[in-house]
Amino acid sequence: MPPIHSSPYFQMDNPTILSLLRPTPGEKHRKSTSSSGGLLRMFKLFPMLTSGCKMVALLGRPRKPMLKDSATTGTIFGYRKGRVCLAIQDDPYSVPIFVIELPMLTSLLQKEMASDIVRIALESETKTHKKKVLEEFVWAVFCNGRKMGYSIRRKQLSDDELHVMQLLRGVSMGAGVLPSPNDKETVTADGELTYMRARFERVVGSKDSEAFYMINPDGAASGPELSIFFVRSN
Repeated sequence: MPPIHSSPYFQMDNPTILSLLRPTPGEKHRKSTSSSGGLLRMFKLFPMLTSGCKMVALLGRPRKPMLKDSATTGTIFGYRKGRVCLAIQDDPYSVPIFVIELPMLTSLLQKEMASDIVRIALESETKTHKKKVLEEFVWAVFCNGRKMGYSIRRKQLSDDELHVMQLLRGVSMGAGVLPSPNDKETVTADGELTYMRARFERVVGSKDSEAFYMINPDGAASGPELSIFFVRSN
């Protein structure tokens, strides 16, 4: 019987994913400005956050992007008692290039944040290579090496997903609780609608693999790391 607690390396034996992995804190000293601890710590504190959309209001919605670089925008969101979603955008103003509901509860992902390293891997078993890797539809999802199940990439945004994208339009990074789309209240039967948005460095390993590494705000203290991998099996 496999161990109950997960590890960043548990079943992480896909050679394509291994080739994209970066040194862990134990393998390499990290710079104080290269970690992702601040936002991840806020994500773990979601049960304590009841500020509604105040985080969005504090960050504001500038007419021009606050950060003029090539970083990709990634958003992890979902109701505390529901499944967590992942959206990837070229920038906070653009239409998402990839949206998927992951086969895991938001509360479970929050527990995984307790580890120093969080690695989410999506693997497509499609045999054709006519599409770009992010254009594949069916994905096997792993979190810290443990298989969570299968998911299908969205062709169109659901009402809840569109609601989140509209509220966070122009927000480059942050974490908090959003009002629900139906009654505009913070708490629903499924709990709070929580989110974490950050900038990610996008690395293309090959036509069949890409990785996204979370970039921490400048000056933040060292902490856990979040990486997302997309791999198409050969």
